[in-house]
Amino acid sequence: MAFFRSVSFSETMPAIQGAGVLLRAPQSSDHAEWADLREASRNFLTPWEPVWPSDDLTRGAFRRRIKRYADDQRNDLAYAFMIFRHEDNALVGGITLANVRRGVAQAGSIGYWIGEPFARKGYMTAAVRALIPFSFQSLRLHRLEAACIPDNAASVGLLESTGFIREGYARRYLCINGVWQDHLLFARIADDPA
Repeated sequence: MAFFRSVSFSETMPAIQGAGVLLRAPQSSDHAEWADLREASRNFLTPWEPVWPSDDLTRGAFRRRIKRYADDQRNDLAYAFMIFRHEDNALVGGITLANVRRGVAQAGSIGYWIGEPFARKGYMTAAVRALIPFSFQSLRLHRLEAACIPDNAASVGLLESTGFIREGYARRYLCINGVWQDHLLFARIADDPA
């Protein structure tokens, strides 16, 4: 039955154009810019992310990350993208569609991060808006899910402005910054209004 069939892409994931942004699969050549942006944004990102491994920004760790992304894509489990600003091709952040579930679910979860110099400038909103049609049309998913810490007003606003509906509250849902944190749960369905 076609409904249950997964989607297959070649080794190179197609780039996704958004309003002022380009989403494309991470490449080994992105390491220096990625590591610099992540390091410069460390204090900004720490409250909202899992604890970083001690070698997280090294070239070796980045190579392993790229390999995992490629394996996940090949197995239709996750799709990782870096977000670049159109005007100068600057890396501004990343977005991932992960935990892809086929069969009766046809769902995936989005996660994202933005470098501090690029926060609150609309780049992540544009990236999420670009990822939505890719998820529903190209990947043929039925449901997108997202979760955020309740006091992350920027993330709550981002999800609500891109058509995600708050569906629930999960106690101690994810370990963020070394602490099991409660999260608000959001979702968007393929036939929700744009």
